[in-house]
Amino acid sequence: MEEQADSQRTPGASDEREGSDAARWFAVTVRPQHEQSAQKGLEAKGLETYLPLYLAVRQWSDRTKTLQLPLFPGYVFCRFGRTQHTTVVRTPGVRTIVSFGGEPAPVPEVELEAVRRILASGSQVEPWPFLAAGQRIRIASGPLQGMEGTLVETPESCRLVVSVEMFQRSCAVRGEGECSGAGELRAATARQRGGGRPAPRATRRR
Repeated sequence: MEEQADSQRTPGASDEREGSDAARWFAVTVRPQHEQSAQKGLEAKGLETYLPLYLAVRQWSDRTKTLQLPLFPGYVFCRFGRTQHTTVVRTPGVRTIVSFGGEPAPVPEVELEAVRRILASGSQVEPWPFLAAGQRIRIASGPLQGMEGTLVETPESCRLVVSVEMFQRSCAVRGEGECSGAGELRAATARQRGGGRPAPRATRRR
């Protein structure tokens, strides 16, 4: 089973080994609203997984609740080798492995690391429509220093959008206030939640 391309543990630093069966990260499609159960099933088989979750506020008539939801609905990241493909797709809740040309397509670890960093930053993160092009910037200071992404500006705020190119999904970290013409990203809070750290700044790539 496979999908032709058109996710709570975090991946570590790249440690891909030489050889055709080196374990690498892949995007696995799962049944709707089965991300966490599929993740548990994969981990029960001894596989390393990554399911990015973000905080979302939901308003009902009688209450407001903060939920943890998948940042990329319908996907779980899983690290495995070539000989484990069948083990993965036979896991309850799993549909396919995202593939190109009939072969499972590895996800670059640098893209997973970018997702991990924005979720760990304490900033407001949300799913975002995939961006294939736009003004590229690099964060110059703060907890996201050195990270690159696409700048999206509105009258009320600006966002740094980070994409997983391989399966065309994006997420955004939001900054309230103006984004200057120099590409500076000003976050909603002058300091990160509870950490007393300055908000990130960004510069345009030249």
